[in-house]
Amino acid sequence: MAGPLQFEAPSALEYFAALVAEDRSLSLVEAAASIAQDEFPRLDTQAVLAEIDTLADKLRRRIPADAVPVQRLRWLNRFFFQELGFAGNVNNYYDPANSYLNRVLSTRRGIPITLAVLYIELATQIGLTARGVSFPGHFLIKLKMPQGEVVIDPFTGQSLSREELDELLLPYKRHRGLQGEFDVPLGLFLQAAPAREVVARMLRNLKEIHRSAEDWGRLLAVQQRLVVLLPQAWEERRDRGLAYAELGHHDEAVRDLAEYLERVGEAPDRRAIGERLDELRRLGPPRLH
Repeated sequence: MAGPLQFEAPSALEYFAALVAEDRSLSLVEAAASIAQDEFPRLDTQAVLAEIDTLADKLRRRIPADAVPVQRLRWLNRFFFQELGFAGNVNNYYDPANSYLNRVLSTRRGIPITLAVLYIELATQIGLTARGVSFPGHFLIKLKMPQGEVVIDPFTGQSLSREELDELLLPYKRHRGLQGEFDVPLGLFLQAAPAREVVARMLRNLKEIHRSAEDWGRLLAVQQRLVVLLPQAWEERRDRGLAYAELGHHDEAVRDLAEYLERVGEAPDRRAIGERLDELRRLGPPRLH
């Protein structure tokens, strides 16, 4: 008699890969919540989603059924920023915990993009149309209202005017030379960001934190997700290879760096990466001690 079927639970990376396999079915809030499983292996992502749903239900029960969108927005802002007390973590902005939704839910502190993911999910559940905006240097939220669009800074809860948005954008335009005859309209920077782009920006925030700290193990975990999320972004495969190299995984590093050089053609860093690749090939597999 055959025994019971055994099913092996997917790894955190396999779970993430399933979540982001197709744009049509990509759940922003679930994919964002799953990022924290690298730091908290026992994290139950479904419990995180249930906690968000509980908050949304609490808010939804307070809003009159006939409330118009602008009234719903006021209810949401009062609930999210005042009653729950969500705000930017000004005292420890570069703490990796600011990128983990479970920790942001617990501490009520985060960075613009994680606060935005939570805000957008609550807005959606009460019938508002809200999207993230990959504004240069600062993630924003855009809400579609009958009278026009409202742009909110999730770090402060402030509704931003066109003049304030122009002021926020000015350093970026100066740096890129986008002034005078090369100026571009503000609306170009207020396009709604697809869910895949939002998740990528979350991961790249963590990438910079771990790379600055030379925390190669955590950086490699982030790079694994970026390669899965953006399979055609060859620079992410390059950076995974460099993280492998720092950890002494020479074979894996050689594979990634060789593929990068094969795919990108005349990249500005082609010579430097080629030299690193030659060095790793000479080193061969690390010796066991």
